[in-house]
Amino acid sequence: MVIKIIMLIVFFGIMIGVGFWSAKRTVNVNDYVLGGRSVGPWLTAFAFGTSYFSSVVFVGYAGQFGWKYGLSATWIGLGNAFIGSLLAWLVLGRRTRIMTQKLDARTMPEFFGKRYDSQPLQIIGSIIAFIFLVPYTASVYNGLSRLFGMAFSIDYKVCIIIMALLTGVYVVAGGYTATALNDFIQGIIMLFGISAVIVAVLNGQGGFLNAIKALSEISADDVAVPALQGGKGLLASFFGPDPLNLLGVVILTSLGTWGLPQMVHKFYTIKDEKSVYTGTVVSTFFAIVIAGGCYFLGGFGRLFDDPAIYNANGSIAYDTIVPQMLSTLPDILIGIVVVLVLSASMSTLSSLVLTSSSTLTLDVLKKTVMKDMSEKQQLVIMRVLVAFFVILSVVLAFNPPTFIAQMMGISWGALAGAFLAPFMYGLYSKKVTKAGVWAGYATGIGVTVTNMIFGYIKSPINAGAICMLASLIVVPIVSALTPKMDGKYVDEIFTCYDEVVTVKRTHSLEES
Repeated sequence: MVIKIIMLIVFFGIMIGVGFWSAKRTVNVNDYVLGGRSVGPWLTAFAFGTSYFSSVVFVGYAGQFGWKYGLSATWIGLGNAFIGSLLAWLVLGRRTRIMTQKLDARTMPEFFGKRYDSQPLQIIGSIIAFIFLVPYTASVYNGLSRLFGMAFSIDYKVCIIIMALLTGVYVVAGGYTATALNDFIQGIIMLFGISAVIVAVLNGQGGFLNAIKALSEISADDVAVPALQGGKGLLASFFGPDPLNLLGVVILTSLGTWGLPQMVHKFYTIKDEKSVYTGTVVSTFFAIVIAGGCYFLGGFGRLFDDPAIYNANGSIAYDTIVPQMLSTLPDILIGIVVVLVLSASMSTLSSLVLTSSSTLTLDVLKKTVMKDMSEKQQLVIMRVLVAFFVILSVVLAFNPPTFIAQMMGISWGALAGAFLAPFMYGLYSKKVTKAGVWAGYATGIGVTVTNMIFGYIKSPINAGAICMLASLIVVPIVSALTPKMDGKYVDEIFTCYDEVVTVKRTHSLEES
């Protein structure tokens, strides 16, 4: 217990210290929201990765999908790495940085407002982001509380308050710079922590080969595919016992990052060309280790079948599977796990509250009731709103609505369904219209909300994946059938890609 407490105290001290150090370097809105667009490649890459993966993934998703799909759940982690990280950087990274600087856009809703010359698109986009980010923020606490309860036997609410206070202090003080620096530190902890935990858990099962053998002997009696029910070896197979639903999870958790405001925001802050290359490689490697490691570890969940993971009605409490797997580890490793999941959760939480506060300040208040806000006033309001969002998420986490457990899937589906297509197409095509963007908003939110009410798509995960894919089809179709935007206005925006720059010979073999 002493070792675990000391590790936490050191961790807390570093996080707060970084926050106050960063506060001295945060003097205007661009510094607070974007780090002055001068954040280095490693910090940007780790900020992207650590915002991607939280306790929801490590505890909730790894436990749930590892139990359902066995080792094939590792495909989710690989999809996160190659679609959610590598392709996201290659497709969106450079173009996002160039166009958002041209438009002087600091948030995703502000991008929509300026790219499509529509203040209503900016305001409604901000409201959508606020509505679906705050409940997701509350869900981040759940996995952390499970592990704190196992390691320290302390109350769930105490865990929430500690984490909220700590995150609030350094985000309020240092903004994006503090968040990025702490994300880097937290990312290093996550990389070493997940590696140590996987080795320890497999050793507890007699090693990797014995664990694979034991898993292959379990029959898949509870899978959704009738033809595969009762099959032995499926939980250790290449595609697992339910490949179609597995594909839905891969699409939602991988393609979803392309339309999440807190993820795309990282591309706004890229410093230079080197940051693009380094960020692409480092964030992909990070995702392979963290996401791949989490889902791979969760794939062995059925080897830890125990009465403790069942609810009173006999159903499985998925959030208890990973804590049950870790409960037999030595104290020093449990301490590492707690700091690991605390790091993952705080990095995601800080990104969410910073995104929520900046978009509400810049996209709603400044555009409606406080149009004449000075730079100093904007900074003060954003800091106040960070504290407000942290408190609001704590209140929600204390008394969570019944749907909070599925809120990550619902949140990702709604946000990415509404924003992904208008954002990505807006970077590449001059043909997207305002009506096309409104159609994207309506598709993402409409499918999500109606499915919550009527439940015509049983899985919130599959519903979210369908939202994104539908939006990618709807936006260009509606744009082709509706009035085009002013050609001169759009052409002027796209001139940012035509600027000629001179590069060093190390970057190009061309003579000119």
